Amino acid sequence: MLASYAVHVEDSRGRRYPEPPHPYRNPFQRDRDRVIHARAFRRLENKTQVFTRRYSDHFRTRLTHTIEVAQISRTIAAALDLNVDLVESLALVHDIGHPPFGHAGERTLDELMRQHGEFFDHNLQALRTVEDFELRYANFRGLNLTFEVREGIIKHSHDHDAAKHPQLAEYLLDQRPPLEAQLIDLTDEIAYITADLDDGYEARLLRLPQICERVRVCQRYYTEAEAKYPDAPDKMKFNEALKSVLNHLVTDLIENTRQQVQQAKVRTLGDVRRLPERLAGFSPEVEDERREAKSFLYEALYLCKPLEPEKRKAEKVVTEVFQHLMAHPEALPQSYREKAANESLARVVCDYIAGMTDHYVEDLRRKLMTTRDPTQV
Repeated sequence: MLASYAVHVEDSRGRRYPEPPHPYRNPFQRDRDRVIHARAFRRLENKTQVFTRRYSDHFRTRLTHTIEVAQISRTIAAALDLNVDLVESLALVHDIGHPPFGHAGERTLDELMRQHGEFFDHNLQALRTVEDFELRYANFRGLNLTFEVREGIIKHSHDHDAAKHPQLAEYLLDQRPPLEAQLIDLTDEIAYITADLDDGYEARLLRLPQICERVRVCQRYYTEAEAKYPDAPDKMKFNEALKSVLNHLVTDLIENTRQQVQQAKVRTLGDVRRLPERLAGFSPEVEDERREAKSFLYEALYLCKPLEPEKRKAEKVVTEVFQHLMAHPEALPQSYREKAANESLARVVCDYIAGMTDHYVEDLRRKLMTTRDPTQV
């Protein structure tokens, strides 16, 4: 049974291009399946999350991170009586617009685009991907996802100013998104905080005493694990601690969001949309713990010196490919050259690069830098 304020599939605003109903899958299940079968989804396997494969094949990629976000999201949605099919679709599609090389690649693309009076946002890129770049169906471009999934793609992490984004006017920018979409940014944080602590420790860039000193919630649960499993290896105790941290964050998000819904006297989806603030969130105490963990990861891991060479390499590769294609648009594939007739060359080049995997953009850079005839790339 869904909550009265959940998104009920029979109330969906539908698809941009109407399609007959499927005999045994509802529209949100079909959206989930379309995302899973998309080329852009498959490419997430070879896009960096935090660590490139130079470190290990065991660490998270964009794809494995996405799968973890989907698992956490389904659990929370079910506990809150929300639409699990919609939540799963949103979780699976939430990172599909990310470029190669993780945040270093995204930051570099944004800086390059701003030199041309534009910008790069991975959520808006995800919408462009599912609306235009995926070519699987004879009747329409894109995946023809339901309105609710497309809305969630652009609104799950923050609200947009309607005046600054007139092209997004159809997505009710003056209203809050459904709770199903509100969850995704929070489950994303739960997933990457616990995963990045795990991968950082495995990579030996984060030390156990350092983590316990700076991240109090980890210290609390590691102390419990140590008392319960005194003879276990440190890594096994740390695994137990991380499991408890994840459960702690998930439980708090469920309980606090439920409490927020009750206090706001929400009865319908319309009530959720009309509120001035979002309802999904952590309690103040756990929000402080989340901020502490995230701050630690930025300082001790994401911005650490050992990862600097990887980031510099990513910046160099993306910059050189972007600049070369801007100077030699004839090196673009035919389909992108055709798009340049209606969109700025910078946006077309950005679209092309954003869809690449880490190794593809590196291979393309080598080819562009060595061939004399750009049309032969």
